[in-house]
Amino acid sequence: MATKTKALGTLSGKVLLFGGVYSNLQALEQLIEMAGKENIPPGNCICTGDIIGYCAQPEEVVKRFREWGANSILGNVEEQLISGAIDCGCDFRKGSKCDHLSRQWYPYAQNQLSEDSITWIRTLPNYISFRYADRKATVVHGSYSYISEFIFESTPWKKKEESFSRSKADMVIAGHSGLPFFQKKKEKLWINPGVIGMPANEGLPRVWCVILEKEIDPFFSFTSYTYDSEFAYQQMKKQNLPMEYANTLKTGFWDNMEILPEREKKLRGKKIFTKG
Repeated sequence: MATKTKALGTLSGKVLLFGGVYSNLQALEQLIEMAGKENIPPGNCICTGDIIGYCAQPEEVVKRFREWGANSILGNVEEQLISGAIDCGCDFRKGSKCDHLSRQWYPYAQNQLSEDSITWIRTLPNYISFRYADRKATVVHGSYSYISEFIFESTPWKKKEESFSRSKADMVIAGHSGLPFFQKKKEKLWINPGVIGMPANEGLPRVWCVILEKEIDPFFSFTSYTYDSEFAYQQMKKQNLPMEYANTLKTGFWDNMEILPEREKKLRGKKIFTKG
């Protein structure tokens, strides 16, 4: 499948970065409200993909996202949906618990989405590029070369260098891993704003995103928020979706940590930084 990049040009004012809506309508609605309060226009709001995922309202989320008018790239889930694949393409180890649970939520999402929503998903680019604060930024899902690659803070910098090299960017904004972090090295900056559809394994029912604001130093800041996670939980329960993910919405803890490197496993229950 040919790849495409959506070029947004030079962005001014505040920019909102977020990932992994995961079919969580309540988290999305709260984010849209936040963007309004921060006076961030939809064109300055950028998702790192996986609009669709574990939660109960995939069709409603796509409709609301389209109404809002924010930007997004394809996540691995969207890529699988438009190809008609039978699994989510998350790169979970075969036979793992995550792999088992995906066989429950992915078919549900596939069945819930209208043809109109699938047609819209097909219009999403693989990458987004823009300039901000004298930096060239590229938005990827996993990495530039592999949409489902898990990149964490502990991932060797050499792995990250390939995305900088191939994109010719000095700021890479990535998703997929589910944990917010940033890393700076050799004038290069890697930002994962986190996801809004699931908590970040810190034992709190909050979710994460990033706001860019070039008038301040540093020009990026991580921000968290809460939403009606009880309602999202009840919707998952009503649809017989995996309670392991539904419980995470309320507890803030991941049911399992199979995808995490050892360093990130040790961060379970610890509060995430708030400064850029």
